[in-house]
Amino acid sequence: MSKHFARDYGLIHQQLLDLFAIVEKMVNESIVAFCEKRHQLVDSIVQASATVDQMEVAIEENCLKSLALFQPVAIELRRLATMMKINGELERISHLARQIAGVALAFRDVGQFRVPPRLPELSANAVRMVGRSLDSFVNLDTRLAREVIGHDNVVDQMHRLIVDELVQKMKQEPQTVEAALSCFSVSKHLERIADHAVKISEDVIYLVDGDIVRHRSQQLADTPLNS
Repeated sequence: MSKHFARDYGLIHQQLLDLFAIVEKMVNESIVAFCEKRHQLVDSIVQASATVDQMEVAIEENCLKSLALFQPVAIELRRLATMMKINGELERISHLARQIAGVALAFRDVGQFRVPPRLPELSANAVRMVGRSLDSFVNLDTRLAREVIGHDNVVDQMHRLIVDELVQKMKQEPQTVEAALSCFSVSKHLERIADHAVKISEDVIYLVDGDIVRHRSQQLADTPLNS
């Protein structure tokens, strides 16, 4: 690795870590805004989303510039390609967090609807998967990346249980349909956030091993994440 490429790579790497931190905070704040009806958080989430969009573009431009200037090969090329892909996944997670924040604003007018107890648990699991995918990237830890991928089945099951509970609620109490649909929307967004954490972890495995595991996630060990 040349000195100039190493410098640019280090800059992009730090930008990506900064982006991770902002996105993880957005997800946390969006679910708090929804579950605890702390709507004052929505403005900061919207502002953070705009910041993420700017950072995502800057990171992509820096990656493309490094590709053009240094024409890297082998592991150096994998590093840049992986960072570009992770950059896009983080931007998509931030948009989902912003959508949850939007649902939170609508949810404030639904009255005393009880949020399914599994929803905060689902949120905690999705956020943990995002955090662990970051850890796997920082430490080049493919074992942890595989744990994140395996844990997606747990999140999917939790989402299905929440949907089943909400369907029963709507059948028994039709007046709760609007509120229940808001909860369903949030649950689906969280499930998608977990999917993006899986994709980041797949990218880490590619970075370290050069192995493309996309579409082969079910073949990986289904190992639950530790608390």
